Amino acid sequence: MQPVLASLTSAASSAGNSWTAPLERFFNDGAKILDDAAGYLFLYLLAWLLVLGGLYFTVRTGFVQLRLFPYMVRAITSSRDSKEGGISSFQAFTISLAARVGIGNVFGVAAALILGGPGAIFWMWVVALVGMATAFFEATLAQMFKVRHTDGSFRGGPAYYMARGMRSRPLGVAFAGLTIFTCGFSIIMVQSNAVAGVIGPDSPLHLPPSAAAAVLVGLSALVILGGVRRVARVTEWMAPIMALVYVVMAVVIVALHITQLPGIMVTIISSAFGPAPFAGGMTGGIIAALTNGTRRGLFSNEAGQGTAPFAAATATVAHPVQQGLIQSLGVFVDTIIVCTATAFIILVSGVYSPALVQAGTLTPKAAGTLTSDAVAATLGSWTAVPMAIVIFVLAFSSIIAAATYSEVSMTFISERPEWRWLPRLVSVVSTGLGALASLTVVWNTVDITMAVMTLTNLVALIWLARWGVGALRDWDAQRAAGRVAPLFSGVGNPYLPGDLPGDVWTGERTHLAEADSTADDGVPAATPASSQPAASTGADA
Repeated sequence: MQPVLASLTSAASSAGNSWTAPLERFFNDGAKILDDAAGYLFLYLLAWLLVLGGLYFTVRTGFVQLRLFPYMVRAITSSRDSKEGGISSFQAFTISLAARVGIGNVFGVAAALILGGPGAIFWMWVVALVGMATAFFEATLAQMFKVRHTDGSFRGGPAYYMARGMRSRPLGVAFAGLTIFTCGFSIIMVQSNAVAGVIGPDSPLHLPPSAAAAVLVGLSALVILGGVRRVARVTEWMAPIMALVYVVMAVVIVALHITQLPGIMVTIISSAFGPAPFAGGMTGGIIAALTNGTRRGLFSNEAGQGTAPFAAATATVAHPVQQGLIQSLGVFVDTIIVCTATAFIILVSGVYSPALVQAGTLTPKAAGTLTSDAVAATLGSWTAVPMAIVIFVLAFSSIIAAATYSEVSMTFISERPEWRWLPRLVSVVSTGLGALASLTVVWNTVDITMAVMTLTNLVALIWLARWGVGALRDWDAQRAAGRVAPLFSGVGNPYLPGDLPGDVWTGERTHLAEADSTADDGVPAATPASSQPAASTGADA
């Protein structure tokens, strides 16, 4: 996440009343401390660990994000069917995509350009490419160590592979609790504050803050209170459409300025390595580009944070690697496509230039409107309403996806049905609070909590890397042997360091030729390996 964006989300709600001044100073001082802590943690520790971790996973998998990229694309269009109570691989992908593609793709890219210059976009690309390998490991492990919930659906994620793979349930419980707070409270409040700005007093709708909050609470309650399956049905169409509309808009804008593209590409690459103009009063163009590019890239695509695996585990698939590859593609879509689209929109529009930044005309506070201004400058003022709708959908989809992660985490802690409603209710309430609150402190709190989540998850990923590598070797071996749709078993598998716990993956790996004959375009169909009639829970870890 982006501490600098706190001012963007809270500016509209800052009051000028004198009686609030002491309270505002208190929270501003606290926000400054949190901002410094988050910045230090990221710059000196987290960024390097994530990049180095991504490189490590890239090498261990034989550059999986490159050699299996064509399969990722084919898998997306052929994985919509779900079986045995689970949700489809495509639906799981869209839930995680909904969380990934949010206001960070609109506001975050603009802030990266202002603070780091065009070179920041290059480093976002680099981070995404190595992050695809990290995302592959997260999703694959989430599938391998998932359990069947009592309602027939699957549950999984970092808490589960920490408890079942690392044999540390206390660590899993701690991670689950951190996820509930981060996703169900902080992230949702930040996202809802952005949505409130789109439909609030300064928007084309001119809704008062209380009305904006009521609208958000009503919409979120309709989806979130319905549980993970309703979220899957909504995000199945919402996430692809929001990304497609935004990218189409970008394509149109770029097409109108196609002659500028070669120069823009040169500017992006040269600014990443040279002393190009930079922003925000920072010294050293390359440092500003590297720092802001990696920060925005890492926290936009969520690779390594441990949130997307919650969605990945819910899918019914024949082989864990299938979902690992699909979730890896999510990182590509988020950063290489959507974030790049935003950058091109801004850079071709003429509303951004390093000179404006250096002169102080373009400040970080302007990141909240820079993308919309760029679209309006290119296509006309009529785009104000469509852009408001796009931003609304981006942020709202992130809200319901974050609520899902919170619910799954609570399920890990306790299987009692009544407890399942707690994160749902908290998420709905947080949506209303976020629409009304000033979130400077919350923005920086979420930075720190997500950093702690990421560090903990990275330890688990490295610890369990041999399991993910083993699953990939099994998948590669079956494909090399001519099996169109690889099938997986976690028991007696020669490529794994041992047998997987539980009974989700106890299906046979042989005598399943019929599954090959029904596979669609090489995409594994759901098999008995992932649909055993058990009702295991996180408690058996």
